[in-house]
Amino acid sequence: MGNCHTVGPNEALVVSGGCCGSDYKQYVFGGWAWAWWCISDTQRISLEIMTLQPRCEDVETAEGVALTVTGVAQVKIMTEKELLAVACEQFLGKNVQDIKNVVLQTLEGHLRSILGTLTVEQIYQDRDQFAKLVREVAAPDVGRMGIEILSFTIKDVYDKVDYLSSLGKTQTAVVQRDADIGVAEAERDAGIREAECKKEMLDVKFMADTKIADSKRAFELQKSAFSEEVNIKTAEAQLAYELQGAREQQKIRQEEIEIEVVQRKKQIAVEAQEILRTDKELIATVRRPAEAEAHRIQQIAEGEKVKQVLLAQAEAEKIRKLGEAEAAVIEAMGTAEAERMKLKAEAYQKYGDAAKMALVLEALPQIAAKIAAPLTRVDEIVVLSGDNSKVTSEVNRLLAELPASVHALTGVDLSKIPLIKKATGAQA
Repeated sequence: MGNCHTVGPNEALVVSGGCCGSDYKQYVFGGWAWAWWCISDTQRISLEIMTLQPRCEDVETAEGVALTVTGVAQVKIMTEKELLAVACEQFLGKNVQDIKNVVLQTLEGHLRSILGTLTVEQIYQDRDQFAKLVREVAAPDVGRMGIEILSFTIKDVYDKVDYLSSLGKTQTAVVQRDADIGVAEAERDAGIREAECKKEMLDVKFMADTKIADSKRAFELQKSAFSEEVNIKTAEAQLAYELQGAREQQKIRQEEIEIEVVQRKKQIAVEAQEILRTDKELIATVRRPAEAEAHRIQQIAEGEKVKQVLLAQAEAEKIRKLGEAEAAVIEAMGTAEAERMKLKAEAYQKYGDAAKMALVLEALPQIAAKIAAPLTRVDEIVVLSGDNSKVTSEVNRLLAELPASVHALTGVDLSKIPLIKKATGAQA
């Protein structure tokens, strides 16, 4: 038994070995192959393009100038059966980097050998020919390895002694000189030719201006004649047009008046119908609901009137009852107060001066409080006197004048009371 192996177009499959010690090898790319177990071996090799950058540094040319050249090469393994077999024989089992290194060393060797046979000018000025020569020389050697050079170009050429830049400066100076000479000669020829052209142009312009003036004068004369004729015809046409327009406008106005009369009649009829409809609508939507609303409001007003009358009667009855109750209370209170005053008068009459004295004594604290009320707002009283006996005499004087003040206020003579009289006499 065995396996079926497939391979894409970018790689090749090599099947070797077989029954009875066969040395047959099968090369397949972009297809499939059968391999027996144990007795067949399968290996793969890449067919993709490989990019190489051969570089030769400080290689002397035929003139002994050291140059550094860098190229770019695109190579790949060829797919022809014999060449693929050669490539597999040499590179099978190696990775892509190993193959690149082998081909790169080969290209660099041929590049170095070709550089030694050419001059700097040949290398620098004709790079395509130089690259073609490298490709032609290296192709047979890499072809014997089964490798094909698809392209080879020179990427960069430079030196460390400014040889190439010197060549460029010389060539640039020559080209600049030739360019300046060419520009001067061209400007000179252009100036001469420009003057000639200006002269010819002025001559032609003068002749053309003369012809233009003649043509313009003839044109203006002809234009005036045409304008006069056109104005006459235009005025006649305008007058006829306005006359016809007035007639047409008169007809149109007559038709419009007739249409307006018909429209007005129709509008009057429509307005009459609208008045009838509006009247009926007002009766249905305003008058009838207004009458119903007026009747409802009248009923509500009558009910409210009855309610207010009843409430007024109830409030009057309430006020009368309250007045009677308050009168009874006031009468009772007056009776009680009269009885109290009567009893008090009888008591005063019975007890005489003693009752009056009791009333005065009861009123004295209130009188003293009224008199001393302004003094409650005084924080401190200072009596300025250098004689203590004088202060005492002032106090005694105030006490002696107290009965006279009470008699003036109440009509009661405190000096007739034995206790008061004794105290007054002692103070005197």
